[in-house]
Amino acid sequence: MAESRDTNSWATTIAAATGYAMDGFDFLILAFSLPAIAQEFHLGPTAGASLATSTLVGAVLGGVIFGILADRYGRIRILTWTIVCFAVFTAVCALAPGYPFLLVARFLSGLGLGGEFGIGMALVSEAWPRGKTDIMSAFVAIGGQVGVILAVFCVTLLMPVIGWRGLFLVGAFPAILAAIFRRKLHDPIRIETGQGNSAFSFRYFIESRDLWRTSLGIAILCIVQNCGYYGIIVWMPQFLSHRLHLSLQNTGIWTVVMLVGMSCGMYTFGLLSEKFRHKTIFVSYMIGAMVTTLLYPHLTGPTAFLVGGAILGFFVNGMLGGYAALISRRYPVKIRATAQNMLFNIGRAVGGFSPVIVSNIDYKFGFYITISLFSLLYIIDIISISFIIPETE
Repeated sequence: MAESRDTNSWATTIAAATGYAMDGFDFLILAFSLPAIAQEFHLGPTAGASLATSTLVGAVLGGVIFGILADRYGRIRILTWTIVCFAVFTAVCALAPGYPFLLVARFLSGLGLGGEFGIGMALVSEAWPRGKTDIMSAFVAIGGQVGVILAVFCVTLLMPVIGWRGLFLVGAFPAILAAIFRRKLHDPIRIETGQGNSAFSFRYFIESRDLWRTSLGIAILCIVQNCGYYGIIVWMPQFLSHRLHLSLQNTGIWTVVMLVGMSCGMYTFGLLSEKFRHKTIFVSYMIGAMVTTLLYPHLTGPTAFLVGGAILGFFVNGMLGGYAALISRRYPVKIRATAQNMLFNIGRAVGGFSPVIVSNIDYKFGFYITISLFSLLYIIDIISISFIIPETE
């Protein structure tokens, strides 16, 4: 029986990591496909950007809706719905005859995209004993970076051959695999026995002073985390391309190296969580993120930017390895999936606009001012984790 539970725990973790990989894959193929889509449909900058916004709005809405359903009716069943929703409408994007059709398809695929992250993270936290949840949650977070790395290679190798429509068809493939793989899974025992099947109410997030502070503080952390992630992934390659005149292939290499740094940071966070308090590790990473973002502009030469990018990724986005465990420990089973999805997608909703904001600041004030302002975000993070979120460990 113990062996069966362990097998299901590993299978659950792999399924959650695969689901999050499709999140990372989709984000990057959309970013790289936008110029080709804009050219084919004769779109201006605003209309092109609205495709990303539509996906973002869908993700926020889907995160809340599917999170509530998962807490009410079980994780595995609803996780399958999110994956199928994403796979079907991502594939439909490839058939879009025009901009309005594609806009709606991106919104509908975003519904599934926003729902899978929190449900998968809640599943992992409930499938493993407490001593292993941190490292397994970090493993799922690494899955998202693997998806981005695969997208870099697909964009570089396949886009000249199959075009942007073909990329969206490829993007649906990991979701199909995850849905098939999930057929042998079952919910953790605490969900099967009804511990998560109570009626949902948003009052749970503010029913006590500690929960209200926790919700506010973690929302701030998620906003800063997503600002750092989207800002660096989207904006930094553009900067390197203009400043160092790097080609798409070379900026792709930089992206892969940085993502490897991120993954190492996430894995290290999971390992450290076995020995140290969450708050201590978060503050250490935040200080590292603040310092590395300030030093990065002063590097010179492609090699320095490459190595520095890995270190930057380690601290700035390595923190993502601790978010799922942080949330799971502070919310009961009955609202855990909703908390994971809602709080993270609040961060995604705000942080998703950081590339546009950062680009405008860069245009007006220059790179050094921009990156300095960027580093100030981590001071807000330190205040939030240190003084707003109550101590529970």
